[in-house]
Amino acid sequence: MVAENQEVDAQQWVKTRSSLDSTTSTFLIWSGKIYSFVPGEKRQLLFKIVGMSVSRCIATDEGSWDFTSRELTYYLNPQTDEVLRKWQNPWTEETVTVMHVANNPVQGQFKGKFPAQVDGENTTFVFDIFPTYPNPLAEDEKFAEYSPNPIYQAAELFKITVPSADLVNAEIPSVTKLRLSWDRIGQWLPWMKMSDRAGYLIYSASGSKVGSFAELPPLLQEEINTRLPLYKQAPTAFIDGADMTSWLYFQKYFSAYLGGEIFPLPAPEEG
Repeated sequence: MVAENQEVDAQQWVKTRSSLDSTTSTFLIWSGKIYSFVPGEKRQLLFKIVGMSVSRCIATDEGSWDFTSRELTYYLNPQTDEVLRKWQNPWTEETVTVMHVANNPVQGQFKGKFPAQVDGENTTFVFDIFPTYPNPLAEDEKFAEYSPNPIYQAAELFKITVPSADLVNAEIPSVTKLRLSWDRIGQWLPWMKMSDRAGYLIYSASGSKVGSFAELPPLLQEEINTRLPLYKQAPTAFIDGADMTSWLYFQKYFSAYLGGEIFPLPAPEEG
């Protein structure tokens, strides 16, 4: 059966990505691998990853929602699955501090129509995103060894599949099942200290929606409970300002990186 291309209301995308119930936080989790892709070289498995997003959708006008979230991704030793705190760069042989992903906030507005592929019992949302914008680190000489490229450029390829019946069931605010596929082509991460060396990172990951914090992978529960309680819940309102990214986080906490501190830096609950 060939999937039928349709456009669905934003409400159905809200039920997919988060929830129509703005009083609760919704959790997505993912895991996968990161490979090097260097011209003329065999690929290397550099890291495994495990991550989560905690989100909330807040209705604004008719058919419009503010989306607000926080997300974590940890880089793991690909042989032992342990969280990496230090990493020996196989190209430079230098040992550097690992700066895990702690993006707070990640936000957007959901309204209008969203393209979907409907295949009987399943509906799949496909998003191929190609962010390209000036690299915020490029103009500062102190970051020349870390991220000198004037343009940040990546490809993010998402496929999110949910039960079609859940989208039209008025009794449930959030889909009961979700399968996430996420592939990414990205530049070297600043903390890897790769300067302008040729090559890219290839991410291959999959994930799902879980019902509560208690269903997160144990590693994430432990990190959040002990060091990052802020990530137990999504923001309760849309936060003014730009989304946090790994590049902006590196810029903001560069001195802590040079000092060898443990990342993500502690994030207490909001008072």
